[in-house]
This record gives sequence, structure tokens and C-alpha cells, in this order.
Amino acid sequence: MESFRYPFGKSTPDFGQVATVIPSIQWLRMPLPFVLNHVNLWLIEDSDGWSCIDTGVTWDRGKAIWETVLETYPLTRQIVTHCHPDHVGLSGWLQQKTGAPLWMTQGEYLSALAHINQTGNCSIPAMLALFKHHGLDDTRLAALRQRGNAMKAGCPVLPDTYHVMREGDQIAIGRHRWEVITGFGHAYEHAAFYCADRHILISGDMLLPSISTNVPVAACCPDGNPLKDFLDSLQKFRKLPDSTLVLPSHGRPFIGIRERVDFLEQHHKNRCDLVLDLCRQPQTAYSIMLPLFERDITDAHQCQFAMGEAIAHLNYLEQQSLIVRIEEGGIFHYLRK
Repeated sequence: MESFRYPFGKSTPDFGQVATVIPSIQWLRMPLPFVLNHVNLWLIEDSDGWSCIDTGVTWDRGKAIWETVLETYPLTRQIVTHCHPDHVGLSGWLQQKTGAPLWMTQGEYLSALAHINQTGNCSIPAMLALFKHHGLDDTRLAALRQRGNAMKAGCPVLPDTYHVMREGDQIAIGRHRWEVITGFGHAYEHAAFYCADRHILISGDMLLPSISTNVPVAACCPDGNPLKDFLDSLQKFRKLPDSTLVLPSHGRPFIGIRERVDFLEQHHKNRCDLVLDLCRQPQTAYSIMLPLFERDITDAHQCQFAMGEAIAHLNYLEQQSLIVRIEEGGIFHYLRK
């Protein structure tokens, strides 16, 4: 088994700059206005221009970078991994500017629409109600309420139509074919892309080199088990050659899929062990959030991720019958059996 390594060392393109990964694949490191300060976009040479994997979030700096990039890399297609705004946010603007159509899985496209339009429980009030049931304090609830619809702010325009992608589809980009590998837990129907000819995986957010992917429970599926879904999805990547070059959405390209999957599995096992230990006494998702992430979380953006993931670990353990949920005064508490 090949050990984990960064084949390009510590070097990364400056924000907004394009660098060659291998012939016909370019790396655009797009800045973000968040704590997580960048997303990697991949430009792949196509028959009549360039296809991009993901777009970046809608903000003036992102648009200005694309204006410059498009002078050299005319865009003919947008292929989006999933519905989070740092990945799909500029797709509508890019389509209006270039005519490039959107390719996306059905689950991700419809989820993006639901969150943009605040449909049903894909809404801020539903999220706040979920987090309140799980013990989140009034100060953080107020900060989330004040932030409003972050999805619409980051993706104000979504293309009206899209080309659907499904598990196992073979997408031709230029002279090579890329297999769609769907994953669950981080998003609704995340798409990664594997090129067997070149032993390259564009992993999106499903497989990151130095941070663990956020695995949240959503208000529209409050009893869901996204952690199990995520861990099950990782097994698809184990089947790929360990020499595969992985191009992630955040961080640096790396080699060593199996070692990284091993790490992520152990990471979540350790977190579950911590939660079980804490649940010797009644706990809420909010009360385990701080020890789980080992820091105080005041930023609303990070709080949403952390609460969703805290609930995910509780749901995972409850559905293994290792803890029990008790409702007291409208608040959910968890206790080890």
C-alpha cells in the first residue's frame, strides 16, 4: 500500500491563479470569504474549450477572477460536485456569461433549489427549530437567524436546466472518460469523478487530505444517519488503485487513498468513543459540540456545521442502540445505555 504523500510538495497556486497539474488539467485555487478560505476548481481541457469542476461562491472577487480566467480558458461546461454554495454558487452567473450548461446529480440540483427557495424544512426556521430541540443556546440561535439564507446569498442564481449525472455514468471530457462516483453524508448526492486512464480522482468534499469532511444532520431529515452514509460511501474509494492522484476540493492534491480513508474512519470512531464517554451523564448535541470540536464556536457559519455534525454522531450511536434519547421540556438529551 502506498503511503500518504503530497506529490507536489507544499506548493499551491496563489489565490485566483491557474497552475498545471498534468497536461490538460489545470488547478484554479479560488478564494472564499469564510474561515475555510479557498475551494479548488479543476479545469479540464474539452473538445471545444474547457470544462470546470465546481465554480466557487458568488461574490465580487470570485467573479473578477473568473473574468480573467475565461480570457484564457473558454468555458463550455460546468460540472458540479454538490449543492453547497462554494461549489455551485457561481453556476448561474457563469451560464449567463458563457452559455456553459450545468451538469449535476438530481439530488444535488433539487436540494440547491429547495434551500435557495426555502422550501419546506429546507429553511432557516426549520434549522433553528432543530437546533433548539438539541439544546443550542439563544445567542447562537440569534446569530444563525440574523445570518439568514446563506445558500441564496452564495448562490443567488441557479441555471434553470441541468444535465443529470448518476452513479456509474461515464462522462467524456476531451480524450478521456470520467466515472461518476456518488457519495452520501456530506451532501445529498455528491458526485466525485474517476479517470481510469490517468488514475486521477476528483474527490470533491468526500475525501480531503488534512481536514475531516463535515457530516451534518439536516432539518428536513432530523433522524437521518449521515455519518453511516458517509462511512459507507468511503468504501467506494478503497476500491481505487492506491497510486491514484486525488484532486480534492480543499487542500493539496495527494496520493494514498486507503491511508486517508483509514484515518477518517478512526477519526470518527474516536469521536464516537468521546460522545459515549460524555453520555455517561445526560447530554445535548450542544453540550457535546464544544468537546467534540475542542474549541468554542461563535461564528454562525461554523456553528451550523458543528451542530449538524454533533447531531449526526448522536443519531449514529442511537441507531446502534448504544445511547437513548430522552425529551425533557422540548429538549433532547442523550444517555449511554
